[in-house]
Amino acid sequence: MDDIVLERAEAIAKFLEDHRCIDVTVVDLRPGCSWTDCFVIATVTSNAHLKGVAHQMWGELNELGLEVANRHKNPQGEGWELIDCGSIIIHLMNSEMREFYALERLWQRLED
Repeated sequence: MDDIVLERAEAIAKFLEDHRCIDVTVVDLRPGCSWTDCFVIATVTSNAHLKGVAHQMWGELNELGLEVANRHKNPQGEGWELIDCGSIIIHLMNSEMREFYALERLWQRLED
């Protein structure tokens, strides 16, 4: 992964950990994925937590110089918020969604 992308992904992961997200993971998707470099996946504890973290994340993403392709003023808070920053895709998921979709397992073959 490009050093700048990795630094930004790690900064996002730290931000999420600092905001009480659980099991924050950075998944390298290169070279098998043509449309992004990595996922940052984190578990939120409730819909209110999801909305709060998503809202606070905008400032962090601006500071990192990342543009968001799908910016929503009010996240839906239905258990999964995807934030598309081009080379980094952020997934904020409740535990049920994260377990059901198992993105790390689904994309693990690309890391091997």
